[in-house]
This record gives sequence, C-alpha cells and structure tokens, in this order.
Amino acid sequence: MPSDAIRAFAIEPVSGDARGYAFNVRESFSSRAWHFQKFDAETARALELSGLSAPLSRLLSSRGLTPADATNFLEPRLKLLLSDPYALAGMETAATRFVDAISRGETIAILGDYDVDGACSSALLLRFLRACKLEPLLYIPDRMTEGYGPSEGAMRTLKARGATLVVTVDCGAAAVAALTVARAENLDVVVLDHHAVETNPPAFAHVNPNGPDDRSGLTYVCAAGIVFLFLIAVQRLLRQRGWYAANGIAEIDLLQQLDIVALATVADVVPLTGVNRAFVRQGLKMMERLERPGFAALAKVAGAAPPFSTHTLGFVMGPRVNAGGRVGQCDLGARLLSSDDAAEADSLAATLDRNNRERQSVEASILESAEAKALAQSDNPFLFCTGDGWHPGVVGIVASRLKERFNKPTLVAGFGSTAPDSIARGSGRSVPGVDLGAAIRAAYSEGLLDSGGGHAMAVGFAVRRANLAALTAFLETRLVPQAGLIEGARDLALDVMLSPSGATLPLIADLERAGPFGSGNPEPIFAFADVAVAYAGIVGSSHVKLRLVGRDGATLDAIAFRAGDTPLGRALVKSRGSRIHVAGKLRRDIYGGTPRVQLQIEDAAPGLA
Repeated sequence: MPSDAIRAFAIEPVSGDARGYAFNVRESFSSRAWHFQKFDAETARALELSGLSAPLSRLLSSRGLTPADATNFLEPRLKLLLSDPYALAGMETAATRFVDAISRGETIAILGDYDVDGACSSALLLRFLRACKLEPLLYIPDRMTEGYGPSEGAMRTLKARGATLVVTVDCGAAAVAALTVARAENLDVVVLDHHAVETNPPAFAHVNPNGPDDRSGLTYVCAAGIVFLFLIAVQRLLRQRGWYAANGIAEIDLLQQLDIVALATVADVVPLTGVNRAFVRQGLKMMERLERPGFAALAKVAGAAPPFSTHTLGFVMGPRVNAGGRVGQCDLGARLLSSDDAAEADSLAATLDRNNRERQSVEASILESAEAKALAQSDNPFLFCTGDGWHPGVVGIVASRLKERFNKPTLVAGFGSTAPDSIARGSGRSVPGVDLGAAIRAAYSEGLLDSGGGHAMAVGFAVRRANLAALTAFLETRLVPQAGLIEGARDLALDVMLSPSGATLPLIADLERAGPFGSGNPEPIFAFADVAVAYAGIVGSSHVKLRLVGRDGATLDAIAFRAGDTPLGRALVKSRGSRIHVAGKLRRDIYGGTPRVQLQIEDAAPGLA
C-alpha cells in the first residue's frame, strides 16, 4: 500500500479558468499556456483502491491505463511483450541467408549507421558472430566524406575485401543505387532498418517494420530492437539445424545483450511503449552491474554511477557513443560496445569522451549563430536555420536545442563551403503530432533533396544551395497547415499538483514504477502553485538555481538548466522575493553524497498578486 508520506501530499489540482488554463496561466515566462492532463476520476479511484498511490493512479489514468492494464505496464515482461520474429516481413528469408553464411563460414560484413542506434545494432551482430567463432568485417561510413548509409563505393570495397553477405543496420532501406550495385556484383545484402520507405529496396531481404509489406505492428521499435529479434530468429534456426552441438559452441545468451538494446532505444528517441518498455527496464538493470567493459569504461569517464536511468542513457552514455560519429572516428562506438577487453574499452571510452568535449565546443559556437537565425523566424510555425561551415556532426544536436527552446519543428543544416553549388547536410527534430519524416521523404520524392529520410520526430537530409529556397517553400506547404498542432505542442501539460513538502524521495520512487520515461511515456510534470522564491541566481555557465518556499514553510531546491540567457531564465532571476507558479520534473540529487529532491524546472509563471 502507498506510504502515508505519499498519500499526504497528493493534492487535488485546481480546475483553472473556464477555458481550462491551469492556474489561469495563458502565457508563462516562456510564452506557453498551461493545462492539467485530463484523467478519468473513476479509473484513478479504482487504481488507488487496487493499492496504488493517488499520484501514480492519476498518472496512469491520464495515460489511458485501467486496473487491468496496470500490472503489465508497471512490470513489463519481455516474455509477454516480445513478438515472434517471423511477424516481421522478410525475417525468414533474412535469417535463413545469415544462418547459411555462418554454416558455410562466409565473410559477413556489417554496415551500420554512425549514430547510437547504428553503433548498438552493429555491436549486437559483432558480438553474436564472434561467439560463433567468426570475425566479420565492420564498415561504418564516414559522416563527412560518405554521408549516411550504404554507398556504391562501400559495396565495391566490401566485395573486394571478400564479403559475400552484407547486413546493413539502421540504414539501407532507401539506398537503391548502392544495393543495385551490390546486386550487380553478386553481393547479397540483408537490410535491417526501421526508417519508413514506400518501396522495398533491391536487397536480398528487407526487414523493416516501417516497410511497405510489413504488418507486424512494431513500427515504434528502433533498429537495435529489430536486430535483437533477428538474432532470436537466427539462434532458433542454428539450434534447429544442430549447428551449435556440431561445432561445440555454446549459445549466446541474447537476454544479456539487452543493455545495448536499451541504450539504442532511449538514444534513438523511439516511443517507450510496448516491448520497448521491457527492453529498457531490463536493460537498465543489466547495465547497473557494469559487467560490460564498454559501459564500465563510459561510466568511469563520465563520472556516472548506479542507479542508472533513461537520463543516463540519453544524456551520459548516448552522447559519448555518438561523439565518434559526429567529430571523430565513426566506428568507435560499435567497437567500444562490442569489446570484451577492459583495457581496449578504457582507451576507446577516453577517446570518445575527448570527442564529446570537442563536440560540445563546436556545438556551442554553432548554437549561438543558429539561435540568432531562429529568433528572426520566431513568428513562423517551424524553424529552418542554415549556415556556411556548420559541422554536419552537430547540426542534429543544435536542432534539438532549438526545438526545446522554441517548441517548434526545427531543421538545421550546414554548407560545406560558400560555393554556389555546395551541399548542406542537415538534421531536423519535431514536436509531438507533427510527422517531420513524412515531409522530408516527400521533399526527396520531389527532387528537392539529394538524400532524406527519418521518422516522425527526427530526420536527416542533404540539400543543394540552389534548392534551398524551393525546399523552404515546400516545407511551408506541408507544415504551415499544421500550425494549430504545432502551437498546441507548445502548451505545457501538468500531471500532478504538489506542495514543496510533498516532493519527497518516496514519491519519486513510487512514480518511477511508471518508467522508463521518454518518448511516448513522458516523465511526469509537477506543478507547485504560488510558491515564494527565497533565492534565485546563476550557477555554472548558464543554469538558474532557486530555493522555493511553500505556504507551510517547507523548502524545495530547483534548477533551470541552460536557461540563463532565455526569457524563462531572466524572469526566474528577477523573481527573487516574489511568488510564482512553477512546473517541472522531480529528480534525485546526490551531490555531496546525500540524496535529496530537486525540481528540474520546465517553466514558470507569475504567482498570485
């Protein structure tokens, strides 16, 4: 049953004004409207009577869950949620060809994307094949010289190195030219991807939940999740053929690879629903043991320690694995996660950590210029910022930063030179409800892009300078009609209202049962009404730290990261001695060794007069 501490501070939210604005906040310090998440009171009461706390019951109810759903949601089990691999179109053909290659001792090449999902997917295959006493070729295209995905040159190179089978992971679904060359070279290609395409590529097999023939319903699973299912099918076939017994090789424990799948799932920002919840929940438990040299090395260079969370995966581990593909050597992430040598892992992690610091420096310089361009477009429903010399390895992060600040679909691209015929490589990030991937794929079909693809929330593309104006106009035709959806995505949805005295460690632990949190299952937003600001000031380079005091005298520490030079940050600093409404996420702060609660501020607004 819920503890008294959790019961005591589950405060019923106020209803707001007649139009549904929470605390009558129509325009916050960051120009957002607030409203409370809708929930079914009867369902919430039934959940509470089943033994759940009031805040957790309300949260589950607002996300459409009933008492019948609650157990499987709170305790996601892979056994119940994992689909049969053969539910994916093309899986049987792909797995059979792979098993044939293993049985015949063929040279297998793995060609992966240079991002976290690609690195994790590549590492899963590397580890599996090495357990089968085979050493595959690894090919990660260079972001700067080759761009995304398989190229004609890559296929010819792998053929020359003796490959008879190439498996592309997290890429390949749209690589028609490269796969056509591979077919001409009698090089079989199995594509394991998750990016949406309207037609199948000319591959030996195409396994893709977002492909034209697939009816598996696994459209939300990242590439590493698809690779995991692929390896289940492969292992089943090898077992049926008696290959393991005949060769005296022990079966690899695929469940022990879920820490790698979890990292990819969170870093690729796919929805944390369905089987993804089990992937991440179980993967985090495994990662906390730090038995894999790669994760132990990453934790060491990052100064991270268990317990880990999706925040650890998305903001500590992920950026470092990504860093090699952004500003360093693109295969470092896959090599790190596939290594069983602690010394090698330490060396690779140290290099990636240096790459990540370099990435942060490059990002900061580009972000300053991009923010100025974004401000000039502040009245537009989407942002499209370009610049000469902007590093293509960091434009995706810059797009994420701008999307977070302006709450609009954002595209950022950097031209390699000032030449009239230069090409810009870019990335985009979207807001819930706006499918940016569909817009980019349509632009590619119209001939406005040299390449382009992605999913609803994240895209990549390449555009010639001569096509920039036409691309902008095309995106306007696709996105301007969705201005209402975009504006609605700016609103801040509040989950539970608390007092500072209700922000306790037991409450955080209780609500973590609804995790993992991320895309598709956002972390709860807590509202604190009319609290006094006892202290407000800048800490570090640009963070705003506050001390909030409730009506009963209870205090709560709060921080707004990277907000110093934003309208929200400036308003917070000026609010010292005043009363404000504030909203954010509750986090454990273990600085100094003693756990305590800290509010990570998402937004704030003037309090009662």
